[in-house]
Amino acid sequence: MSKTLIYAHRGANREAAENTRTAFERALLYPIDGIETDVQLSRDGVAVLWHDRDLKKLGLPGKRIDDYDFRQLLEMDFAAHFPGVQPECVMALQSFVEAYRARCGLLLEIKNRSWEDIARQEMKVRQTLALAGDAGAGVLVSSFNMNSLVYAHGIAPAFPLVLNLEPEHTVSDAGRALDEHPFLHGLCVEISTLDVDMVGLLRGRGKSIAVYTCDSDAEIERALLLGVDILISDVPQKALRMREE
Repeated sequence: MSKTLIYAHRGANREAAENTRTAFERALLYPIDGIETDVQLSRDGVAVLWHDRDLKKLGLPGKRIDDYDFRQLLEMDFAAHFPGVQPECVMALQSFVEAYRARCGLLLEIKNRSWEDIARQEMKVRQTLALAGDAGAGVLVSSFNMNSLVYAHGIAPAFPLVLNLEPEHTVSDAGRALDEHPFLHGLCVEISTLDVDMVGLLRGRGKSIAVYTCDSDAEIERALLLGVDILISDVPQKALRMREE
């Protein structure tokens, strides 16, 4: 790519509650290139945006997204953990894609949970791909779970799929993943693991490289100097300024 693209991590999450419409609208007040968000399922199988394993931020410790039907989630305040803002309901993935796919790039991270059965994980993948639409339309799908990506590739072989790596994953792990799953569009690595060797591996394979979550000046500068394709940040306005400089 001619320049590193800047993606807002769950929207402008330092200015509004993450993964809410307000956070996404605030992010788009800056000339960002895209938005990263997280996909989970309600109890009745509706794809919604939420990152955490539980609802502790909403004052519901021990409860999860999939403990509630979509209708019940709509009645909750998903901005309750962010002081001084108006209440907001959960956002459905369908509403998100319809509202933003024409305005910027989208990176949809499918969250898999250990307590989910395979059928629900596959349902989540199918819904995400169906809502994402045709390959090459400015939407990427990612996951830390390789099985989900393999299943997604079986459904939509041409769709760009990205494997997220944990901080403990090395260049050797990255190379092994690409060897075993050449269909991958690329990898999304944690900023602490980003170095010349990691970038060289991906560039040598003709793959894209994204990096999360770059917030400090040093992290943003490293990602920019190494020329990653997508830089995911909680402070996209800072990353944009540093990119221009």
